[in-house]
Amino acid sequence: MNLSITIIGHNEVEHLRELLPQLKWANEIVYVDCESHDGSLEVARELGCRVFSRPNNTNLNVNKSYAMEQANGDWVFYVDPDERIPEILAAEIEAVIKVTTNAAFKLNRRNHYFGNWLRYGSQYPDTQLRLFQRGSASFPNQHVHEKLIVEGSIGSLQNDMLHFPYLNISQFLSKFDFYSGVEAGYLRDAGVQVTAGNSIRFLLLKPFSRFLRRYLFKGGFRDGFPGLFCAIFDALNFVVRYFKLWEQTHNPPAKREQQGPDSRP
Repeated sequence: MNLSITIIGHNEVEHLRELLPQLKWANEIVYVDCESHDGSLEVARELGCRVFSRPNNTNLNVNKSYAMEQANGDWVFYVDPDERIPEILAAEIEAVIKVTTNAAFKLNRRNHYFGNWLRYGSQYPDTQLRLFQRGSASFPNQHVHEKLIVEGSIGSLQNDMLHFPYLNISQFLSKFDFYSGVEAGYLRDAGVQVTAGNSIRFLLLKPFSRFLRRYLFKGGFRDGFPGLFCAIFDALNFVVRYFKLWEQTHNPPAKREQQGPDSRP
């Protein structure tokens, strides 16, 4: 059985330099570059990938689907640039796709914040559905966080992948800003409005319950300071996306452009 690994990325050159040499065991690596300006596409080509270039769509699953369509292998394994595949997991994948009758496999992921593996606070196991027979899985492509839809049975791999999404706090805040804006757009498109009732839910009830669940009930406090940081910002995500919803509905892009960057209300 042949295996294709698919990756999409935007300005991920440092991650690619570390990740791609670990993937030589695959029959092919398909890399879709999303308007990078840090040399990511050139590095991917130099390291043996089949490379493609696409617009940087905020719905990441659109380009993930495109990458899957370019794969030639009997099996497809989707990997993010900030993930790592230990040798023991690679060996398991190579072995299992030769004998299985399943259409896909899920596996657990270890999330590392600032170099620390978060074992608690609902951070582990972070189960991902990533390995599937080509043609048996797809994304609806309506939401950035949606899951693959699989036709057929799904098995489980025994070994974990590693995930390093945030190397430092500045990087975390940059991604936090991006994703909270995208999620605010989904709230707007779903018809959620800024009302007194929603203000209580998004500014008080949801953040408070999320923090209690992740930090206390799920043991996030056992991960030390990184666990506290994660729990606080996980709760604050409700607050920020709700304020961004207000911004998008009361001051849409066209209006902001007319006002100019230095305009005041």
